[in-house]
Amino acid sequence: MINFTVGPVQSSDAVRAIGGEQVPYFRTSEFSELMLENERLIKKFAHTTDDSRVVFMTCSGSGGMETAIMNCLTRDDKALVVNGGSFGERFVELLTLHEIPFTEIKLEAGKALKPEHLAQYEGQGYTAFLLQKHETSTGVHYDVDLVGNFCKRNNCFLIVDTISTFLCDPFDMAEIGAGVMITGSQKALACAPGIAVMALAPSALERIEKTKCCCQYLDLKLALKNMERGQTPWTPAVGILRQINVRLKEIEAMGGAEAEITRCESLAKYFRDKLVEHGLPFEIISESLSNAVTPLHPTTASANDIFLKIKDEYGMWICPNGGSMKDTVFRVGHIGYLTTADYDKLIDAFLDLREKKFI
Repeated sequence: MINFTVGPVQSSDAVRAIGGEQVPYFRTSEFSELMLENERLIKKFAHTTDDSRVVFMTCSGSGGMETAIMNCLTRDDKALVVNGGSFGERFVELLTLHEIPFTEIKLEAGKALKPEHLAQYEGQGYTAFLLQKHETSTGVHYDVDLVGNFCKRNNCFLIVDTISTFLCDPFDMAEIGAGVMITGSQKALACAPGIAVMALAPSALERIEKTKCCCQYLDLKLALKNMERGQTPWTPAVGILRQINVRLKEIEAMGGAEAEITRCESLAKYFRDKLVEHGLPFEIISESLSNAVTPLHPTTASANDIFLKIKDEYGMWICPNGGSMKDTVFRVGHIGYLTTADYDKLIDAFLDLREKKFI
């Protein structure tokens, strides 16, 4: 099977080899050194300030989203949240669950965030802003510089979910002024799922110190204290953290974050150009594309039926959608261990389906 989804994605041979090894004991100096190296490289690739910190939480990216809210926001905050798809909706649900006062900026599927969406909230006393840098469900890449500048003018604490865009699109945490960056092990890091990576700026560290987290397992005070020695308070997903270490060193050896971003960009362009070249009956629905994924609306068939055909008859996974977009949108990812030859096979499958008049 060739995997064109946006997570879990295909891993390199070196990363997969870790999964076949015995899981080592981790309360050792060797594992601590590995974890501190992971922190150093995440800080480097996210362009954090020197005094920022990184923690590795054993949970999915959604667990990282909830961890950020529980440790950095309180009922005294007044938050803005962008909701343009299922992951923006998840932030809304979490803010509601934890009783954080908020205002929702609701966007239609596929629509970009623009200055006029923020204008009415200038000077209105908002203290926090929550944003997906890339709304994965619709393939919309939001203008994080626009949001960062708004937050600087309005003294808003910025939480950015970069789960599907970190290492796919440029991100300078210090320049943007983000307090929290969240990503996950199974996206462009191309490891097994199970680790949420959180980069924390000094502004986040101050909030964490002042906030009572009502969940021991997700308490960032404990995570930060243990990470001082390269450890975690609880038993982590040891194997995945070792995979992350191998992957981060791979990226560094191949030219760093910028080189990985360029690689994703070139794969995305190759695939999109092939769609146009062959006149396939798919419309790109996003006003603002990420390098991570191409969201497609098929004009002649059900998106879910195409997903099933590609999976069952051609041995490839493309990324389906759920809910109201189940039959209208599928997505093709450009992250993980993929090549242009892989995309040629996918294009050939689409052409075969067209020849058979399925699409």
